[in-house]
Amino acid sequence: MKTMQILIADDHELVRKGLRAVLENQPGWKVCGEAVNGRQAVELAKQLEPDVIVLDVTMPELNGLEATRQIRKAIPKAEVLILTMHESEQLVSAVLAAGAHGYILKADTSRLLVSAIESLAQHKPFFTGKVSEVVLSGYLNSGEVANGAAGTLEQLTAREREIVQLLTEGKTNKEVSVALGVSVKTVDAHRANVMHKLHLHSVTDLVRYAIRNQIIAA
Repeated sequence: MKTMQILIADDHELVRKGLRAVLENQPGWKVCGEAVNGRQAVELAKQLEPDVIVLDVTMPELNGLEATRQIRKAIPKAEVLILTMHESEQLVSAVLAAGAHGYILKADTSRLLVSAIESLAQHKPFFTGKVSEVVLSGYLNSGEVANGAAGTLEQLTAREREIVQLLTEGKTNKEVSVALGVSVKTVDAHRANVMHKLHLHSVTDLVRYAIRNQIIAA
């Protein structure tokens, strides 16, 4: 029987240790790596090619949703389980649009984590709480995933979403340019495009937007 490889990504060490303890207590399961932010999660996923990736939705440098997009693009066969402290239709839409097939609340982790990963390992979706209600009501078939609450965020390019996260974490344009390997002028251009697309007028507005959309933690 093939050992199931699982990658954990959460910026809190105690959370990672707790997840590892639960997961490695299951026969045939192995935690092949731990990431402390979304960017490292993407790098490790490409390197290790795990079967399932457990991602916290709010992580530094690259949030769980953007990490999911990049992981699913690089490793389509890998399944992603999103962990979050909050549930809302807006977040449901964003999770589904990003390509994750699993979503549970952190408060339910001890009760549902194993079941969620068992389901994902068989390439079956696993949702909980409001997510299940939304899916069962035909939300997926209504076109709202593409055009609903997450539509505004989806208007941004992948690079623009990265820049939003770094700026709202307090990095300067120069620090963003170094982190992404682009010029300050390019960062300025992306920042202007973001403000225009989101109809925002200041970095303060951008921070509020990022918190509302689970890009960064409050």
